[in-house]
Amino acid sequence: MEMVTKAEKERIEARLKALVDNRGFVVNKIAEARALGDLRENGDYHAAREQQGMEEAEIRRLTERLGSVNVVDGAQKFTGIVFIGATVKLREVGSDEEELFKLVGESSGTVSAEVFEVTATSPMGEALMKARVGEVVAVRLPRGTKKFEIREII
Repeated sequence: MEMVTKAEKERIEARLKALVDNRGFVVNKIAEARALGDLRENGDYHAAREQQGMEEAEIRRLTERLGSVNVVDGAQKFTGIVFIGATVKLREVGSDEEELFKLVGESSGTVSAEVFEVTATSPMGEALMKARVGEVVAVRLPRGTKKFEIREII
């Protein structure tokens, strides 16, 4: 079961709706390309069919995914335990610099200079999940293991 925030679930639902709404447009593109003649050498027809196949596969994937997600409500930040949706202030052991990380179920794709998004399945996300304020977590990275102290859950 995948855990996501309410906003992440809404983003997935919006993407699914957009794909479903686009079905008629793709069908029309196929029909227009078919009307041009010989299908063996019709690039527009083959491109439209390929688009249709990819979008239908994505619709199936998103539908299955939505069927198995669990929405977390964010109340966990009051318990002092890191959970999906929490923004955590971390300090690397041996450093004075603090950084903010947000634990998400799915990356939003937006880049922020203030907060780094980490998915629950990433090495950092796995280390942070269910950790408590004051704990030191070890994160296995390609260049070795780094340790971070959890300073605060915001």
